[in-house]
This record gives sequence, C-alpha cells and structure tokens, in this order.
Amino acid sequence: MTWAGESFDVAVAEPTELQERLRSVRPPPAVLGRERERRLTDRQRQILDHLGQMFDGGFAHLTMAEIASRSNCSLRTLYGLAPSRDELVLIVVDRNLWRVGRTAMEAIRPDMDPLDALQAYLEAANGVVDGLTEPFARDLATMPAAQRLGDFHAEYLVAVTRCLLDLAVERGDTPAIDTGAAARVMASLARLLSLPEVMPTLRSTPKQAADSLVEIMLRGMRTGAR
Repeated sequence: MTWAGESFDVAVAEPTELQERLRSVRPPPAVLGRERERRLTDRQRQILDHLGQMFDGGFAHLTMAEIASRSNCSLRTLYGLAPSRDELVLIVVDRNLWRVGRTAMEAIRPDMDPLDALQAYLEAANGVVDGLTEPFARDLATMPAAQRLGDFHAEYLVAVTRCLLDLAVERGDTPAIDTGAAARVMASLARLLSLPEVMPTLRSTPKQAADSLVEIMLRGMRTGAR
C-alpha cells in the first residue's frame, strides 16, 4: 500500500533546489477529488474516520446496512458518500494514504541534504502500515480496485524517492547507482512487508522492519560516497 502526498510547499523567500525538484513530481488524483473533499460535512468526515477503525477487523463480511448501523447513521447518509461498500473502502484507504503523504512531505525541511530528506520522508510514509491489521490487509488483498489504488500511490512514492536519490547522486552524496532500481526497492519495502502472508513471519512490525532496512541502505550509500 502507499503511499502519496500533496505539493511540497514551505514558506521561504526562495525555493531550494530540493523543493523545486519535489514540486515537479505529480501526485495521483484523489478518489473523492479536492472539491468533493472540501464539500464534506463534519458528520461525513466523522463517519469516514469511524469507518477506518471499523474496517480494522475486516470488511468483507459487512453489508451497507450493517455499516450504517455501526456508524449510527442512515443508509441514505451512507449512500450519499459512496454507492457501495467497496467504494467506501476505497475512499477510506485513499484518504489515509493522502493524510500519511502530507505528513511525509512535512517531514522534509528545505535545508536537508537529499539522503536525510529521503530517510525522513520514507520513515513518515512507512507510517501508512503502522497499526495495519491482518484482517484488513487480507480483505484488501481481494479487491482489485484497492490494489490499483495502492499501485497509483506506490508509483508516486517511487517517483519522490528517485527524485531525491538523483539529487544525491548529482551532489556526490552517494555513488552513481541505478536510482530507478534503488527507488523501487526502498519505496516498496513497507508495502511488501505488510502483505497478509508476510506480516505473521516478521519479528517486528512492517513499519519497524521497513525503517530499519531503509536506514541500512542509506548508511551503505553514504559509506560508498566516502
């Protein structure tokens, strides 16, 4: 799963090269869209936040009527958000990915060197799998639309990672590596480690494992540059 953010914007007089590079990476479109997201009522936002907690126990067994009952809202209210349970799941997942993406971008300071920025970004982005439950991951794996949504966000994560690696290579902070290959490996760690068949085999959480591997890879890149 992935893992996107919004445009990188920090209030400084002159954008740094780091900021300019990141601004050139286009994020995926949101499921709801910005205009529809802005039009959500406080009650609708509350319901969507509640669904995120409800789906932790899995969602394949839930009907729209059961979801409405557990959310203490009418079916009409629920259908006003989405025409089906699966569409509700996509909205909930996408909103979470965007929330984590914004947090990840905010973790980058304009004065950071590219590799420090990459570590801060990926550690924050890996938070998307923090607290991920096996029942939810298992049900999500059966939804092709959810997998496609995850792919869109994953490609953005790869693009941001490669952008920062390219800048690090240009500055001599790391040897001339295949940044495309490295970006795919580093950006996919959390998603791979959160697969329902993988999670039970880990000695730590998917986020902890992904963060550790990212740190090891970046340490090796810095050592190689020296």
